[in-house]
Amino acid sequence: MIRAVRFGPFAAGEHTYARELWTGIPDDSLTILDRGFQASNILIPLHKGGRNRHWLVRVRADTKEKVVKRFGPNDTLVQFTISAATRRKEPSLPLHWQVRCLRYKHREGREQRLLTSLLDPVQDPAQKLIALYHERWEVEMSFDELKADMLERHVPIRSQTPEGVRQELWGILLAYNLVRGEMERVADDANVSPLRISFVASYRYIRDEFLWCAIASPGAISGHLERLRQHRALFVLPPRRSHRAYPRQRKRRMSQYPPNRRRNTTTTLN
Repeated sequence: MIRAVRFGPFAAGEHTYARELWTGIPDDSLTILDRGFQASNILIPLHKGGRNRHWLVRVRADTKEKVVKRFGPNDTLVQFTISAATRRKEPSLPLHWQVRCLRYKHREGREQRLLTSLLDPVQDPAQKLIALYHERWEVEMSFDELKADMLERHVPIRSQTPEGVRQELWGILLAYNLVRGEMERVADDANVSPLRISFVASYRYIRDEFLWCAIASPGAISGHLERLRQHRALFVLPPRRSHRAYPRQRKRRMSQYPPNRRRNTTTTLN
């Protein structure tokens, strides 16, 4: 489910809108972020703005840290020095910033690093946090469901005024959450995780049912939703095959000429 959203003019960056979301993050929680949000003026307010609010973020490639303490071979307490320019903008930030750094090898062989505000290696083991970070990709599936399935890859915004754009965006997000809410109820009835419920099948079924509701009496809507839940077997997916791997590859640019693929050739001289 989409808990909260912020958007606005493109003159403001995503860091600005992200910080507006921090007040909605509950206590006793862990927020998983993309490496584009690795910044002291983003992560420190998130951590300090509530009780027991923590974060987990992937490290940018150009990050250099000072090791303060070693918890294990690939688990360390590190320290960053916050620049004077950043502290001038936000005087509440400290001079130094200590966080935990986790190193691990991706299954493709590349080394990855994570930073987190969870500093206790006993209470929060490194392998548990590493596995948890990869749950962040669930949000990418949500983007695909919104753009490819609900909007069918069409240009999503048709309004010509700022107020109309806001209204249309909220309408899209509300429709998405309504579908997700029904998926959760179907999952409860089927006694499976909501991740095992097909968004595409649920969305198309609800869309078709509500087309009939347009010519039916308002009291018929609950009956249509009840039929959806009774057909829960249509929406349950098989367990995920998490062992499969699909390495990222650079997409080849389109060209009118055939690709020049070099081949190993052997020339024999007689």
